[in-house]
Amino acid sequence: MLEAAVFYTLAVLILGLGILVISARSAVHSVLFLVVNFLLVAILYVTLSAQFVAVIQVLVYAGGIVVLYLFVVMLVSLKRAPEQHADTRRLGVTGAVLAGAVLLEVIGIVVSGAARSDAPAGARGAGVPEAISDPMLNTEQIGWVLYTEYLIPFEVASMLLLVAMIGAIVLAKKNL
Repeated sequence: MLEAAVFYTLAVLILGLGILVISARSAVHSVLFLVVNFLLVAILYVTLSAQFVAVIQVLVYAGGIVVLYLFVVMLVSLKRAPEQHADTRRLGVTGAVLAGAVLLEVIGIVVSGAARSDAPAGARGAGVPEAISDPMLNTEQIGWVLYTEYLIPFEVASMLLLVAMIGAIVLAKKNL
């Protein structure tokens, strides 16, 4: 009974903060609501006896991603009108071609991953590798799986974060 009450309380708080994230007038307040939301999700993981996932939630999301958001909010001037953000040097065709190339790469990763799989996705727990589905998982096993079997998605995610940081710097810089 107590576990259900804690779960429903956390669920209502998480949903309420999610609504505040998208409805806040100030971008800084929105990011702060997002931090509290991530921390409540970590508490939810602790109640589910997933302490490692809770720590990763706090370190990666509440620590790293939100700091990236705050840098973007602080670097990009939000006081100007949206019309003043337009850049005459924007290369729409080049952007579309690069977006298509990234889409083809993602499709290639998915196809090669599906072709490499020996067992059907349902047989291994809905696509979860056997090493990760083990409840007594340690950090070494996660690192081994991350840097061997999931190396390409890991690198793609790091490249996306790098591109986001470079984009924030380019938007913030007046003259290139």
